[in-house]
Amino acid sequence: MTTKIHVIVDALGNPLAISLTPGQASDLTQAEPLLEEVDPQAFLADKAYDADALIDHLKERHINPVIPPKANRIKPRPTDFALYCERNLVERFFNNLKQFRAIATRYDKLANTFLGAVQLIAAVISLN
Repeated sequence: MTTKIHVIVDALGNPLAISLTPGQASDLTQAEPLLEEVDPQAFLADKAYDADALIDHLKERHINPVIPPKANRIKPRPTDFALYCERNLVERFFNNLKQFRAIATRYDKLANTFLGAVQLIAAVISLN
C-alpha cells in the first residue's frame, strides 16, 4: 500500500493545503483541488505539472505559473528561474515531515488516520 502526500506551502515553507492520494495517481490530478483552497500570486512546481490545462486554469485565476517546460514541448514557455529556486521550500517541508517515523514508515493502515497524522505533524512543523 503506497500513498502520495500533496502539499502547497507558503513563502515561509508552512503548509497551507494537504491531500493524500494512492501511490499510482499522478501529481497533476491534485493541483487544481489544492489550489481551490488557497489564493497564491505564483504557483511554483516541477516539470510534472507542465500541462496546458493547469496553466490555463492558473492564468484564469491570475496566478503566475512558475513551471519549467518539459523537454518535449514544441514552444517552450518562459520561466522565472530565479523565483523557481524558491521551490526548495516544499522539499524542505517534506524533509521535515519525514523526520517523524510514523510518516516515514507509514504505521497507519487507514488513509484517513494517516492523513490526520500528516496534518498533526504539519501543525507541529508550522509552530516551530
